[in-house]
Amino acid sequence: MENISFLYFIQQMGEHPILLVAVLLTLGVVFVNGWTDAPNAIATCVSTRCISVEKAILMAAVCNFLGVLIMSLVNTKVAMTIKNMVNFGGNTRDAMIALCAAMTAIVIWAVGAWYFGIPTSESHALIAGLSGAAIALQGGLGGINPQEWLKVIYGLFLSTVLGFGVGFGICKLLTIVLHNVNRHKTEPFFTGGQIAGGAAMAFMHGAQDGQKFLGVLLLGLYLANGMDNTGGAVLPVWMMLLCSVVMGVGTSIGGKKIIKSVGMDMVKLEKFQGFSADVAAAFGILMSTLWGIPVSTTHMKTTAIMGVGAVKRMSAVNYKVVQDMVLTWVLTFPGCGIIGYITAKLFLILL
Repeated sequence: MENISFLYFIQQMGEHPILLVAVLLTLGVVFVNGWTDAPNAIATCVSTRCISVEKAILMAAVCNFLGVLIMSLVNTKVAMTIKNMVNFGGNTRDAMIALCAAMTAIVIWAVGAWYFGIPTSESHALIAGLSGAAIALQGGLGGINPQEWLKVIYGLFLSTVLGFGVGFGICKLLTIVLHNVNRHKTEPFFTGGQIAGGAAMAFMHGAQDGQKFLGVLLLGLYLANGMDNTGGAVLPVWMMLLCSVVMGVGTSIGGKKIIKSVGMDMVKLEKFQGFSADVAAAFGILMSTLWGIPVSTTHMKTTAIMGVGAVKRMSAVNYKVVQDMVLTWVLTFPGCGIIGYITAKLFLILL
């Protein structure tokens, strides 16, 4: 099953109703990802008025697609890390049910976080939901691969250090260089720089998150056909395009609320500061993707903004917003994991 055409995929959904359910739930998660996670990529360039929301959303959709396409051709380590993180066992039918339960848990968790305007990480929710469902299916921790889970812990540490550290470093350097320069003269450069930085962030968001959900779609197709190994699979271009379009639609519907939380409420940014945050976050996500470490776009971007804000003074950061975000990150693993566990148990009984 190396070359998967769109017509073949449609045919398989007709033959396997549970695959249809899994695909719809996964696309629902991609939609929610665009709704709650993708806006982080364009938050700073919109909040500093470098580009309108409508144009930024269109840019994000295009760059998300290119990120999925190009990075999938170069490096699929992140997708493989997600796929190998849990073991649903040899019963592929039950595994499909558990996969559906995990996707349901992510939607429930992410919509709840969006309601309160808190940026959540679908990357962490995906990992937690899959793990909770695997534990329910296997009846214990035997379904968890600790080696792959360690990469998640590395990712949390890496995104914090790289985001805050690189954001602080770039902004500090620019502050020194621009000390005696008229800020108005630099605005055209940093306006263009921020748009480019937002595009780079959207590209890297697609490279990270797009890969993860493409991997889930492929896993669902293989499980529906009685196979639990996706080795040798080639990610089809039509599937990349589908995910990027669904993600873009989600961003257009729910993005403004998250853009306000990340780009406006946490730290008041000037254009050169927004540029610093975008470059720092894009660099951090690129390094993580090449190393095959799943990280959160939300986590990387917000810690980069915090690093930028700390250059001015630590009190420039709105710690109430930061506290809400950190609380969401901390609660995502147990919270979404528990929802995934309960949903999997419920689905296994009903189905």
